[in-house]
Amino acid sequence: MFTSNIKEIMKKKKMAIRDMVAVTGLSSKTINKARQDDGISECRLSTLARIGGALGVKTKRLYDETDGPAPAEDE
Repeated sequence: MFTSNIKEIMKKKKMAIRDMVAVTGLSSKTINKARQDDGISECRLSTLARIGGALGVKTKRLYDETDGPAPAEDE
């Protein structure tokens, strides 16, 4: 399971969602999804790389891996 650090990093860098949209070219919906713990695991690596680049951090700083059950896959 993953927890997103994007919201905290954006706050420290004083970047609003509209700023991220302008810099990354991603939609606000995609950025909001990446800011959520349950959404970041669904983001493509290329999306996270664009967000990391806009924030000036390495992609691996955008999330933490936590112990816990893996999400159930749909059958």
